[in-house]
Amino acid sequence: MSNTTTDVSVDQLIAEVARLREQVEAAHALAQRAEDRGQVENLFNRYMFLHNAFEDEQIIPMWVKEGTEGIRARYTNAGQYTTWQSVTDYHRGRPHPEGKLILHTTNTPVIEVAADGKTAKGVWLMAGTESGLTDPKVAEAFPEMYSPDEVLGKKVWAHWVWCKYAIDFLKQDGEWKFWKFRCYELARAPFEENWVSFGLKNQGAFDLDLMYFGDDGKPVFMPKADEPVPSTNHPYSPETTQKLEPVPPVPHQSFTDTFA
Repeated sequence: MSNTTTDVSVDQLIAEVARLREQVEAAHALAQRAEDRGQVENLFNRYMFLHNAFEDEQIIPMWVKEGTEGIRARYTNAGQYTTWQSVTDYHRGRPHPEGKLILHTTNTPVIEVAADGKTAKGVWLMAGTESGLTDPKVAEAFPEMYSPDEVLGKKVWAHWVWCKYAIDFLKQDGEWKFWKFRCYELARAPFEENWVSFGLKNQGAFDLDLMYFGDDGKPVFMPKADEPVPSTNHPYSPETTQKLEPVPPVPHQSFTDTFA
């Protein structure tokens, strides 16, 4: 009788230890996923602080290592970047022009870390302002985007701007990195005009490869793209309906290319 009781107690103890081990492992996995989610969100927030301050060179190490398969970036309909060099060229040589302001603030994140812990997906909305000064002669080529007055003898552009981001992240050597990056411009409007009337005028802008205006006020264009975009995106128009794009990520086991 005593031996039977002892045997049952040992079996119960073994089962209890196994149950507790499963609980500890599940809690550890949950904590790691929460930690990963926080690191992914911090990575994109650091990107935005650096980009707002024209410190894009510091963004380059935030990308996956050179030679990583599947790297991709896309900002306009003018083309897609699919090599480490072309992707990171976007961040090289960005000027600090006097009088220019970029203030992009991101919000409404939906971030899902894959259950295998190797990749993560995130979408964000962005609302911000962009402004700068341009030589009047240069401004003649883009008359719709400028305010009527001049400051310091230059034309003023001051815009509200709204965008969406869809980003895939890859964990390399224990650190989260940008892997696939897509920006959708949703709408913009000069300070003196609403986004509805400007939306009709702005439909062709996303097809162009204009990147910014340089220190001399002249336009600087995007690096040469590696391939055409697989589908086009256009900003808001009063003649079109809105659609759910990008689709926010959902819990998943491993990577699938949902933002392609």
